[in-house]
Amino acid sequence: MIAIAPGTSRIAARARAADELAARGIETAALDARILVEEALGITATDLALRGAEPVGQEGAERLSTYLARRLAGEPVARVIGAWEFWGLPFGLSPETLVPRPDTETLVEAAIGLRSDGAHRLVDLGTGSGCILVALLTEWPLAFGLGLDRSLGALRTARANAARNGVADRAAFACGDWAASLAGPFDLVVANPPYIASEVIAGLSGEVRDHDPRLALDGGPDGLDAYRTILTQVPRLLGPGGHLLVEIGYDQEEALRQLAAAQGLSAQVWRDLAGHPRVVAMTAEIDC
Repeated sequence: MIAIAPGTSRIAARARAADELAARGIETAALDARILVEEALGITATDLALRGAEPVGQEGAERLSTYLARRLAGEPVARVIGAWEFWGLPFGLSPETLVPRPDTETLVEAAIGLRSDGAHRLVDLGTGSGCILVALLTEWPLAFGLGLDRSLGALRTARANAARNGVADRAAFACGDWAASLAGPFDLVVANPPYIASEVIAGLSGEVRDHDPRLALDGGPDGLDAYRTILTQVPRLLGPGGHLLVEIGYDQEEALRQLAAAQGLSAQVWRDLAGHPRVVAMTAEIDC
């Protein structure tokens, strides 16, 4: 294990950490090093910039050395520090939750774009860390949301994140298998379900394959199992003008359009910052 000496200055510790991570081929070495130093020492970026000459101290050195060893072993930074940011908000993580990813913010953007006046009754299927639900509740102060997940560990994490971000009084969490136990109507149903084909998971990067919960990754033989279930359960739950929004893989747009059409839903696709199809928004088709 790389040992950081207690007398090492904060700025030197950051440089040492960055060098060790870069030598291991980690592309985000500089950023990772800064995050690990700040978290290990309990300081801010401003503290590091203005008081970088201060020594890390005994406890800080031990904690940073441990963090660095975990990162060098391939553990993602978010897993090492147990938290990550999404939609500008802090979220705690647990082994049962995915690390919130920037691509998923496209789903929040799509929901806000479709419901510019807000949605009063929300459901987040497979809520995980609760990041989608909590982000939407912070944007819509009159909304109430329900987060469902099959994992009790994930639900505990989501509940804590709702409290951490000041929306606990407008959020409820329950254990459930997608929408099977729900009765509507709801204005908005959102989901970031597992959508990776089972045989593909072994080829994912180690940071994802070895550290993200398989339950949140594995979408069955073709990656579409969760969508099929959701699309048979949700349409009956949507109130007038209600929407169902799901995150998808980059190559799943046509499959989701077909699944939506089979349930009498029209589909609109939203793209992420890289230009890939990322979110399908579905509404009930109205016969004139």
